Formats: sequence, C-alpha cells, structure tokens
Amino acid sequence: MSMANITFDSLKKDISKRNFAPIYLLMGDEAYFIDQLTELLLEKVLTETEKDFNMLTFYGVDSDVNTIVAAARRFPMMAEYLLIVVKEAQELNKFELLDYYAKNPLKSTVLVINYKHGTVDKRKALVKNIEKNGGVVFESKKLYENQIPSFIKNYFSERNIRIDEKSSQMITDFVGNDISKLIQQLQKLEVSLPEGSNTITSELIEKNVGVSKDYNNFELLKAIAEKNILKANAIVDHFGKNQKDNPGVVTLTVLFSYFSNLLECFWLPQKSEQNVMSALNLRSSFFARDYMSGLRNYNASKVMEIITYLRIFDGKSKGIDNISASPGELLKELVYKIMH
Repeated sequence: MSMANITFDSLKKDISKRNFAPIYLLMGDEAYFIDQLTELLLEKVLTETEKDFNMLTFYGVDSDVNTIVAAARRFPMMAEYLLIVVKEAQELNKFELLDYYAKNPLKSTVLVINYKHGTVDKRKALVKNIEKNGGVVFESKKLYENQIPSFIKNYFSERNIRIDEKSSQMITDFVGNDISKLIQQLQKLEVSLPEGSNTITSELIEKNVGVSKDYNNFELLKAIAEKNILKANAIVDHFGKNQKDNPGVVTLTVLFSYFSNLLECFWLPQKSEQNVMSALNLRSSFFARDYMSGLRNYNASKVMEIITYLRIFDGKSKGIDNISASPGELLKELVYKIMH
C-alpha cells in the first residue's frame, strides 16, 4: 500500500477490522505511532492461546536476516496467522536483504518491522517490493506543534472524555510536541478525573499538570490580541516571578507564530472568520477569534514592527546586546512595545 494513501488512523481502522497486510514497515522519527500500531497488531492478529506457537519477536541488534526470513516462511500452527515482530530493525545487519522475503511474502505471515529514529530510503527495492506485494509502508513523523491540540482531543475522544479548545491549547503550550512527555500528562489527567466526570477542565489541568489556567501563553496571546494591557501586564509579571514554569522561548514561539500568521491575514481579500480559518488551516473558529481581534487592533505595518521586536527579543534572551536584563524584564519590554 502506497505511503501516500495511508495514515495512522486508517491503519488503526484496518487492523481493528483484522484486515492485515503481509508486511508492515513502520518507520520514522516518532516512536509513539510505531509503538501504538505494533501493540494493536499484537492484540488483533492472534489470541493469547495462539501466541504460544505462532508469535516470534526479534531484536535487530542480536538477530540476522536469514533467521528472520526462515521464521517468516513457516506456516502457522492451529491459527490463521504467524506473527513475526522485528524491533529496533534499524540495528539489523544487512537489513536490505529482507527484500528477498518482500518479493514473495506468505499471506499467512504478518511481518511487523519497527524501524525507528530514521527512515528507509524509499527508492530501495525493499520498500518498493513491500508496497508492490500488498504490504504497508508507514512513515511516523513528528507532529508539528499546531497539530498537538487535535491530537489531544482525539486521544481523549477515543476514551469518551471531553476537552475544550482552550484546555487543549494550555497543555500544548506547556508540553510542546514531545509525544512521550505529552502522553504522560494526558494519562495523569485521565486518572485524575473526578468520579462520574468525563470532562477535562482548565482547573483540572492547573491542579495536576502545573500550568495556571489564568496565567499562561494562551491567555497572554488573547490579552495581546485584544489589547487588554492590564491583563497582559499581570500575566507577564507572573511569568517573571515563575520563569521556570514559563520559559521565554515558549512564549516567543507562540507570539512569533501568531504574528507571522496575522501578517498573512492582512493580505486576504476578504478578512472574514471563515477565510482566516481557511488561509491558516484552522480546524475551529475558536482559534480564529484571536486573529479576528488582531485584525481589528493592529495593522500590517505594526505587525511587521512586532516581528522585528520578536527577533530582537530572541537575540537578547541569548545574550546578544544584553548585559544584565533578566528574562522577565525582557518580556515586559517586549510586550510594552507590542501593545503601544
């Protein structure tokens, strides 16, 4: 199956329906999706009883291709499938020789290859033969930070738990796009839900994750967009007193992304909420509100100035042309220049 036609969700759906491919090459820099698909295959291909005689696990560092291929060419015993899992395949010597099996895989074998922290060259014969003969090649890519709120909502939705856009963004701003750290925080929130409740609230996040529901980058951005100087100053003052929990680099990233996108909005022929959502690929009108406020309260010339201020702030935070100003003082100066 061509990589262009598959997604993590489509693969989960097929595996859950027991529509198995003879070979799964799961590769890429994001280990989470590789692990999730592998765990689902372990759950769905064989019953616990069938696993005793029909499942083998190899590790690339201490295995060889010939042994893996020989195992994959066996037939299952009292089961429909034989399941072979190769973990850490990027460490497997002469990995490309798996192509000999990929040319003619057995339909009764499900071979799962975990190739992490990189990808196999898509021009290689192995990749082409896996796809040609009904196999799956899936590249697990790191998520961009703007994809994290949707990931959070989907994670909780699968568990029949609700979370609103603000709360998703609060977690995103606090954790970033490190999926392993993110999952730890989401699991913590899941087990912290009061009995009988299925809604993640900003109060629950503040209590269990540590990010303030009132003093965070989400609220700072909203205050700046609305030109609410009093609120913005209060948040900046809180950040200055709690620098460990509110690193300047995260705030800079949030502001730079916002004003870069806002500048793009000024060139739209029609500056409606729908057009802003379409231009910025926003999935919810909730996230378009700050841009609509920004369009009302700023002009293109001012936004270009602000982007310059952000670059200067970045330099000063790294010690360039800055002798003694603290991160909190630099942020106060930055926000003052943005809003005046």
